[in-house]
Amino acid sequence: MAQVESTTQREIAARPEHVFDALADYSGTRGGLLPGQFSEYEVREGGDGKGTLVHWKLRATSKRVRDCLMEVDEPMEGQLVERDRNSSMVTTWTVTPGSAEGTSRITVTTVWQGAGGVGGFFERAFAPRGLARVHDELLANLAAGTEGRAGA
Repeated sequence: MAQVESTTQREIAARPEHVFDALADYSGTRGGLLPGQFSEYEVREGGDGKGTLVHWKLRATSKRVRDCLMEVDEPMEGQLVERDRNSSMVTTWTVTPGSAEGTSRITVTTVWQGAGGVGGFFERAFAPRGLARVHDELLANLAAGTEGRAGA
């Protein structure tokens, strides 16, 4: 079994604190950002950043659905870490100042222990790109929801 990793970045024309607040708002904004690959979204504890427990199903392919129960932590300013209780998957969202005043750079990295053998080969070859497309769509939704907001 080898570690599999997928990383996606996007620059958004909104201040880092507004972008981070939107990402950390699991009981409000976050559910509306999720693309169609997510279903059964439910906040089970908390709802705002650290201490949140949130459930969703992620359809990786037509035959592969991950049942995720994510514990949320904020180990440092501008960072959310989601650890799946049901697997080895860990997703880290990092929001930093962007290249221009009032912009943000968001980096999302997901890692997990992949399968072994031939299945693991295909997982390592294709899963990171598929997950990157899902995260890119989520970040596009985040941009649409935060750019141009008053005070953003």
